Amino acid sequence: MSSEITPKWTTEELAGEGVSKKDLVSYLHESGSNAFLLAHKLNGKLASVVKTAKKPALLAAYKNLFETKQLRSSDEVSATEIKQEKAAIADSSEEQKAEAAEPAAVVEPKYTKRVIKKGTGFGCPAKGDRVSVYYSGWLEDGTLFDSNITTKGRKPSSPLVFKVGMGTVIRGWDEVLMTMKKGEVASVLIQPEWAYGQRGLSAGGIPPNATLKFEITLVQFD
Repeated sequence: MSSEITPKWTTEELAGEGVSKKDLVSYLHESGSNAFLLAHKLNGKLASVVKTAKKPALLAAYKNLFETKQLRSSDEVSATEIKQEKAAIADSSEEQKAEAAEPAAVVEPKYTKRVIKKGTGFGCPAKGDRVSVYYSGWLEDGTLFDSNITTKGRKPSSPLVFKVGMGTVIRGWDEVLMTMKKGEVASVLIQPEWAYGQRGLSAGGIPPNATLKFEITLVQFD
């Protein structure tokens, strides 16, 4: 069918009784695309549509057909396919809404923390903040594997400085430090999943699947 059609009836003819509902439905079925018919709820058997449709709605659809030019074509998509596509889109939208409505999974902390000395202030470091810390780390058997604190009685070395929450250190450290206040000292036991995992760190003397104990002092953060 041509993309350009002219109205079959004049405004005066449509206003009168000469054009019936059946005439309008037949013309719309012949001229309108299946998408157009579905949008105006005019798809289906002629007799059924004529029985249920109201003439004002048919007249509005007739006018809209010429405004939108949603005309029937030789490669017309079937009404069934259009319905299936709409249903698929609706299902996808509902799934996305359901996923968005689902609460985020609660991550079980892989560490335990005991405060040795309380810190000051109200805030804790946030992701990306620069923290300065002193620390010592032990294996479960008590073997000291790392520390930036010198022997008692001597001036301690400079604190370790890094941006927290950025993956620079093991996850257990990132998570714990974001719960600490300035000046706080904490004893922390970190499970392998948030430490060095199944691979360990042979260069640092840490075996696979090792639970690590740390004493951490948060000197400051900014």
